Amino acid sequence: MTFACRTRDKRPAERKGMQNIFVGNLAVTTTEETLKHTFEPFGKVLSVKVVMDRDTGTPRGFAFIEMGSDDEAQRAIAATDGMTLDERRLTVNAARPKDISTGTAQPGMRRHRQHRY
Repeated sequence: MTFACRTRDKRPAERKGMQNIFVGNLAVTTTEETLKHTFEPFGKVLSVKVVMDRDTGTPRGFAFIEMGSDDEAQRAIAATDGMTLDERRLTVNAARPKDISTGTAQPGMRRHRQHRY
């Protein structure tokens, strides 16, 4: 008797037509509601997630916004990159997918780190 071993992909299924946007250099006072209102003129905002520090509970200064379509996301990126929100100049671009093996957005970022002890 043989068993087929299937590996389960841990990534969420790609949702067609939706684009994640990275928004950086946020002020500590910037809320998800503020970001939603800022990006709504460019299309349907499906979700907004301001990333919080797990130890202190304070915002880490960046967020992810999910738009309804790639066209809406591209319009939002073009219009908001470099704009000022809460007295901070925003950095806005398409979010890169997280690398499954390292858990980071940049493949290989931690794999080759050498300890200096």
